[in-house]
Amino acid sequence: MASNGVVDASPSVASNILLVIAQFIFETVDDTRQVVVQKENFEKFSSHLERTAFFLKELSTCEINFFERLHDTADDLKLEIKVAKQLASECRNRNKIYLFLNCRKIIDDIEKSTKNISKLMSVFTLGSLDVSSEVIEQLRILCKNMLDAEYQPAAVEEEILQKIERGIEERNVDRSYANNLLVRIAESVGISNELSEIKAEFENFKHEMENNELRSDGTEALRMEQIILLLGKADVVTTPKEKETKYFKKRNSLGRQLLEPLQSFYCPITGDVMVDPVETSSGHSFERTAIEKWLEEGNDLCPLTKTPLKRISLRPNRTLHQSIEEWRNRNTMISIASMKPDIQSSNEQEVLNCLEKLHDFCVGSELHREWIVMEDYIPIIPGLLCTKSHEIRLLALTILYCLAKDADGNKERIAKVDDGIQYIVRSLARKIEESTMALKLLLELSRSSAVMNFIGNVQGCILLLVTLANSDDTQAAKYALEVLDNLAFLDQNVIQMARAKYFGPLLHRLCTGPMSTQMIMADTLADMELTDHNKLDLFRNGALKPLLQLLVHDAEEYKAAAVKALENLSSVAQNGLQMIREGATHPLFELLFCHTISFPKLREWVAITIMHLARSITVQEASEDRVSFLKSEDVFKLFSLISLSGPSMQQTLLCTFHAICNSPSSFDIRTTLRQISAVKVLVQLCELDDHDVRAHAVKLFHDLTEDGDHRTFSEHVNTRCIETLVRIIRTSRDEDEIAAAMGIISNLPRDFQMSQQLLDSGAVEVIFDCLTCRNTHASYKKEVIENAAQALSRFTVSTKPEWQKKVAEGGTILVLVSLLASGTSLTKQNVAVSLKQFSESSSNLSKPMKNMGPFSCCFKPPETNCPVHHGICTVESSFCLLEANAVKPLVMVLGEQDSGACEASLDAISTLIDGEKLQNGVKVLEEANAFLPIIKLLNSSCTRLQEKSLEVLQRIFRLVEFKQKYGNSAQMSLVDITQRGTSNAKSLAAKILAQLNVLHEQSSFF
Repeated sequence: MASNGVVDASPSVASNILLVIAQFIFETVDDTRQVVVQKENFEKFSSHLERTAFFLKELSTCEINFFERLHDTADDLKLEIKVAKQLASECRNRNKIYLFLNCRKIIDDIEKSTKNISKLMSVFTLGSLDVSSEVIEQLRILCKNMLDAEYQPAAVEEEILQKIERGIEERNVDRSYANNLLVRIAESVGISNELSEIKAEFENFKHEMENNELRSDGTEALRMEQIILLLGKADVVTTPKEKETKYFKKRNSLGRQLLEPLQSFYCPITGDVMVDPVETSSGHSFERTAIEKWLEEGNDLCPLTKTPLKRISLRPNRTLHQSIEEWRNRNTMISIASMKPDIQSSNEQEVLNCLEKLHDFCVGSELHREWIVMEDYIPIIPGLLCTKSHEIRLLALTILYCLAKDADGNKERIAKVDDGIQYIVRSLARKIEESTMALKLLLELSRSSAVMNFIGNVQGCILLLVTLANSDDTQAAKYALEVLDNLAFLDQNVIQMARAKYFGPLLHRLCTGPMSTQMIMADTLADMELTDHNKLDLFRNGALKPLLQLLVHDAEEYKAAAVKALENLSSVAQNGLQMIREGATHPLFELLFCHTISFPKLREWVAITIMHLARSITVQEASEDRVSFLKSEDVFKLFSLISLSGPSMQQTLLCTFHAICNSPSSFDIRTTLRQISAVKVLVQLCELDDHDVRAHAVKLFHDLTEDGDHRTFSEHVNTRCIETLVRIIRTSRDEDEIAAAMGIISNLPRDFQMSQQLLDSGAVEVIFDCLTCRNTHASYKKEVIENAAQALSRFTVSTKPEWQKKVAEGGTILVLVSLLASGTSLTKQNVAVSLKQFSESSSNLSKPMKNMGPFSCCFKPPETNCPVHHGICTVESSFCLLEANAVKPLVMVLGEQDSGACEASLDAISTLIDGEKLQNGVKVLEEANAFLPIIKLLNSSCTRLQEKSLEVLQRIFRLVEFKQKYGNSAQMSLVDITQRGTSNAKSLAAKILAQLNVLHEQSSFF
């Protein structure tokens, strides 16, 4: 037996040994997969180990000859695997920062272990095994691959390690450098970003470095001490209290006297204290920029020793650099501590000088800014923003900005200064330079969640920020938008932004926030006063979709928030149309008719929103797109709510139907309403004392009388209803209500019974009052006059002379004549109709002249004979148009663009040339210059007006005198009508042309 106890081992024993090693390798592979560093390199290493283990398992099944020769190799292999397992265990359990700092050594150990295992495995390829040549060849390939394997640190690891070495070498890095290193190390090894975890890991790293193993290696121990000193400058590993204690201990040990610089600190070339000293080969130091310029100017000798000097021989004098920095920091520390009384001086120049020094310190070093904070300057500086000096305010803002950038703690200190944020906000409204600096400061402060609320709570701050965000200064606008974006983290700030008409954050929360936040944003939209432009923008930018989602939510409070917001936004017609297109109508009607609503006023809000939608379909866009809002089968259901609701709801529903009755589909809706006896309900509502409900009921009643479908509502219009309408016209101060009531009267059936009821109820008197504006302190709106003029025409028909006489009393005809000049086209049309009807009675009412006998000259002058009616005419007795001076105003109306007014006026004028009145009537028309306007009507696009003008001219041209005077003027238009007019117009035109001797009477035109 050999000394190790394994001699002439049987094949089964040899196989077991190989299997044990293989299992040990598999365990090691498991360990390599749990490491916290160098995961990629360990993954590559574990791949080689796995293949090694599989080969050992394969070899264990083969016949092994002379295993005693391989026994030492198996033992060495097992020891090597044990080393690898120990390495993997350390990389899983040891401090992560330590492992990162030793990543190069870990990589070297992995590579060394891989090569050693390769060499040991190659022994099994030397022919001691009864294994196929294919297996042996694969084993050789594995051994070669492992021997050639290379492991590399990641690029980021190399970069961090180089920065650590540079920091140790330079010895004067600031805390931001250390912060950056420590954070990047933490990211690299998977330490959480929580500062407490980074600090705990660093503390554990320091404790580990105190063990005996490292102390035995002096070089490694020194390196770790240097790294600990470097990383120890980071904020995360030192508490503010520790820093403060250390600072004041050092500051108090310095005294108050500034030290003069040592002679060695001065550059021999510039004579100034050096910033970046470099040393020559002769041992003299110069400012880098100065000596480089010296060499660039062609000098190749040292300025002091005159020995040859090359640029390549220059090297940083780190020791001197550190000494200068220590001197400079010492004086800075004393200066910062001693300036505090001066900065609070009443002398502006002293304050300005102190601020300039503080500003230089802030720009110079992060460490100096830390000292300024510890000397408690932050509570003082914001107060300087109240001074009148622009320079002082600007420097104060700049210093605060520098301090705020360093740490959230500084941001919070600034925010907690009494009125500090308010003073900063005031600077937003000052000169652009100061305003921009204040924006930069607020932007930095707003990055702290603890400070956001302070900024948002300053009155007017968000409004100023929104104003600046829309300014022409692009830089200021950019900063302002960034501040607003940061402040939008808090709901109350978002609401303030929306009230300042900056809706972006609100829309973002409304679209993407949780349901509770969406409800808050919807409530905000509901309560805000918005312009139509604002409402359009909100819908254009996506407000509708989330509100509709809230509308169909199961929770009633979400529905209520959505409805209230939609009520506010839907008052713009374009938004209402969009809601209809997006399907808002169905859920709104479901809510309106829901019997289980418990939320106060929800149904009323829904009704108002539906009213807005109804109004939106009255615009031109709805007509062009054929937007459908209310189906006929839903009309009864909606109208029935009027009788079941209170006054406020009734008013809203009546407004809704009034809007629908003026929409593109209005005729069908009006027909349906008449069929369901809506007029009966409206007649009852017209009698209410509640003015608002009554007024809207009257307007809807008027809508239902517009189509001339009298049989569906006449039964409900009795004497009481008529008296109610007359009373409303007489007593109401709502001109819309008066116009609607007058419109109802004008649209009522024109039968004897209805007209007599109107007469008996005093309708004529109120009509006259409206035409003369008697019952109001201001002029009636045009709709009242139009409807009154139309209503009056029912009482001026020539078949009822007693009605005409009643109307004519009090000067009504003269009022009508005045309206020919001042009224609208529709008023003129209705007035002309009445005048025409009056004129039709004039011939019968004109009194014949009496023979006064031979002594008539002794009595009063004789009455004038009417040239048209051949008797004595007056306005009141015979309604004569000539006596009323109505002819010229009627002729003027012939020039109107409105064909209805022209036609009615022509009808009135034509009464003067009927029958026997032709000869004298034509002369009257000539005196009124009526012929040319009548001839112009031949070119009218209105067929009926054209034909009536032809009929009038046919009568006029019977008289030779007028045919000769005006025939040529009409000839071209008449010829055109014979070519393009209707068959009736062609025939009439041809007859006139025959009268004018232009066409033969046998022409085919007849």
